[in-house]
Amino acid sequence: MTSQQKSPPALLGISLLLIAMACFAILDTTTKRVTTVVPVMMAIWARYFFQAVLTTAVVLPLKGLDVLKTNNPRQQLTRGVLLTVVTGLAFSSLRFLPVGEFTAIVMTVPLLVTLLAARLLGEHVSAQRVWLVCGGFVGTLIIVRPGTDVFGWPLLIPLALVIVNAAFQLLTSKMTRTEDAMTTQFYTTWVGTALTSVPLFWFWVPISDTRVLLELVLMGVAGCVGHFLLIMAFERSPAGTLMPYMYAQIGFAMLGGWWVFDHVPDHLSMMGIGLIALCGTAGGLLTVYELRQKTQS
Repeated sequence: MTSQQKSPPALLGISLLLIAMACFAILDTTTKRVTTVVPVMMAIWARYFFQAVLTTAVVLPLKGLDVLKTNNPRQQLTRGVLLTVVTGLAFSSLRFLPVGEFTAIVMTVPLLVTLLAARLLGEHVSAQRVWLVCGGFVGTLIIVRPGTDVFGWPLLIPLALVIVNAAFQLLTSKMTRTEDAMTTQFYTTWVGTALTSVPLFWFWVPISDTRVLLELVLMGVAGCVGHFLLIMAFERSPAGTLMPYMYAQIGFAMLGGWWVFDHVPDHLSMMGIGLIALCGTAGGLLTVYELRQKTQS
C-alpha cells in the first residue's frame, strides 16, 4: 500500500473544515439573536452547558475515564478560563456589531498569532508574513474606522477579543504537543460551564418562548459539532493546507447576517473584510509554500 493510499485525501479535511466554519457562523448568528432577549451571561452559560453535555456524551464512550488524564492540569484550566473570556467578549461584541464585520475582525487572530509566535515561541517569521499582518490590521481599521461616527466604544470589545484569543491560540498550539485533543475539549467545556454557572443566579431569567429555548440549545450543538469537526479536519489534513479555507467563515457569517438580520456591509466594510480575507488566505498559501520548500530541501 502506498503512502498516498494510507493518508486520507486532503479534500476530506477541507470539507470537514468548511462545515466547521459554517457551524461557527451559525453559532455567532444565533448568539446575536439570543442576546437581544436574554442576558449575555445566561447565553454564555447555555452555550457551554449544552456543548459540555454533548461533548461528554461523545467522548466518554470513546475514551472512558482516560479522557480525564492530562499532563498539564494548570494549562487545561488556563485554556478553559481564556476561552470563557473569549466567549464573553464575543457575545458582547455581537450585541453591537453585524456578524460579518465581527467575524472578519476576529479572523485577524491567526495573523497576530504569527507575530506573537515569533516573539514568545522563538519561531521564524518572514518579512512577507509581517506585511500580511500589517495588511490585516489595515483591513480592521477600515472596518472600525477610528475617528469617524462609525467608531464607538463597543468596537474596543472585539479588539480586546483579538488579543485574548491570540493568547488562547498560542496556548492551544503549545498544548497540542502533549495533550489529547478530546481531553482538552472535555476540560475546556466543563471549565467554561463551571465558571459561568457561578454568576448565573444573578442573571437567570425565565424563558417561555420555545424558539429562544431551541436557539440556546442550537448554540451548544453548533459549538460542539464545529469544534469536533475542526479536530477531525486537522487530523486528516496538514494545517498549512487548511488555513486558507478558514476564512470561508467570513462568507458564511455575511450570509447569516443577510439571511437573519437583512444586513449587508457597506462598501468600506466590504473592502476591509476583503483585505483581511486576502491577507489571511495569502498567509495560509505561504505556509504551504514554506512547507514544500522544507520538504524539497
